[in-house]
Amino acid sequence: MADPLILALDQGTTSTRAILFDVQGRALAEAGRPLEQFYPADGWVEHDAEAIFAASVEVLREAVAKAARPMAQVAAIGITNQRETVVVWDRRTGVPIHRAIVWQDRRTAALCDKLRGEGREPRVTEISGLLLDPYFSGTKIAWLLDHVEGARARAEAGELLAGTIDAWVIWKLTGGPSHPRAVHATDATNASRTLLFDIRQQAWSEEMGEMLGAPLSLMPEVRDCAGDYGETDEALLGRAIPIRGVAGDQQAALMGQGCIRSGEMKATYGTGCFMLVNTGEAAPVSKARLLTTVAARIGGKTTFALEGAIFIAGAALQWANEGLKIGGGPQGVETLAKQANDDLGVVLVPAFTGLGAPWWDAGARGAIVGLTRDAGLAEIARAAFDASALQTRDLIEAMRADAPGAFHDKVELRIDGGMSRSAWFSQRLADLTGIAVGRATYGETTALGAALFAGVGAGLYRDVAEAAAARPKTEAFAPAMELHRREAAYARWLDAVGRVRS
Repeated sequence: MADPLILALDQGTTSTRAILFDVQGRALAEAGRPLEQFYPADGWVEHDAEAIFAASVEVLREAVAKAARPMAQVAAIGITNQRETVVVWDRRTGVPIHRAIVWQDRRTAALCDKLRGEGREPRVTEISGLLLDPYFSGTKIAWLLDHVEGARARAEAGELLAGTIDAWVIWKLTGGPSHPRAVHATDATNASRTLLFDIRQQAWSEEMGEMLGAPLSLMPEVRDCAGDYGETDEALLGRAIPIRGVAGDQQAALMGQGCIRSGEMKATYGTGCFMLVNTGEAAPVSKARLLTTVAARIGGKTTFALEGAIFIAGAALQWANEGLKIGGGPQGVETLAKQANDDLGVVLVPAFTGLGAPWWDAGARGAIVGLTRDAGLAEIARAAFDASALQTRDLIEAMRADAPGAFHDKVELRIDGGMSRSAWFSQRLADLTGIAVGRATYGETTALGAALFAGVGAGLYRDVAEAAAARPKTEAFAPAMELHRREAAYARWLDAVGRVRS
């Protein structure tokens, strides 16, 4: 019998992709479709949920066809998705009542401000691990029920269902309204991003549902990341395929990076940066307003993570490339940065849209600090790279203070994303944080994590440890900068941040 394969569906913000993996974690083929964005008003961002599902079926079929493997060889499907994006749909017809509201959407800012003004945020954080922000799904559901004609009455009558993109796709893949065994379920990581989930009780919170005006009767059943999510309707892919793994994109990447134990952490460097540290069974309340979130739930056992976001990472290189006319893309900025004189101490604080964790200063604006007559574009280019490394250290210091038990002498930061492709930046990151860096040698860690969860759910791996061992090995970068130089660089950074704070 041929070796079993795992099919991963990676439904992201700008594209929908499928990748076919073998049990050794090797990608055999992939397929993708771009995803159209809709911007109906300032600060509003929407997706067509029906288009997402249609693209999902197309790429699942195409990835298997490209590998020239029979669909019968696919043992399981794993799903990972853009977190917080939400859909509400008619349970009888399967038709969404409105476009999906995307995680980036800010239309519920007024509701969040109102609740914050009422002093509700500490309780929200205590229950959900999150902050009151339009980013999360709960206020989006409430907005849909209040702004789509008749929606709230239909919800109270039991006519509607709601969920993040994973729940929508699962329900549709398992047959939707035409199938008696259609599954309305999500996993614990996606549930933990809704504001409606009690992360310690591992259950939907009636208190949060009432506070936000989002009825829990709409919400899906919450299951493990590696578990039974039914089977696909055989008419879609030619046969019924078990869906056995689900996780939000950042938690899937945490798994794809093998961060399954307390203290293991990963950072994904794209336009911004998402960084998570596994805190094991502890769910610390952050003093730095980091997010406490579910890292994974396997066999009913929940592990947690602290999460911090850097607003501007790779976007600083784009600004240097386009705004300063350096040219040549990120590689052009890197070539120039390598020529810089480190001793000049130039610092770029890329607070173009404010500062994220742990500063949370929306009024801060960017600045270049430490310019002298000798400084030029090369020093600014290097400072654009260093800003990501120094912001990473900010998060590390905050996480170390919030969860000291999760850190140890041999801690390693595992990285992926566009900036990680630069060996020079990877070394610079190790030097400026003082922490060993492990760079993923395979770029699709998010899809890989979904596949590994599905492999555990399908019994292809004994446990998550065996699954994590199947991932490609990382490339190591050890800190080489002298301690006094590293600490001086961080002191200059903290001084520069203090200057731009509002």
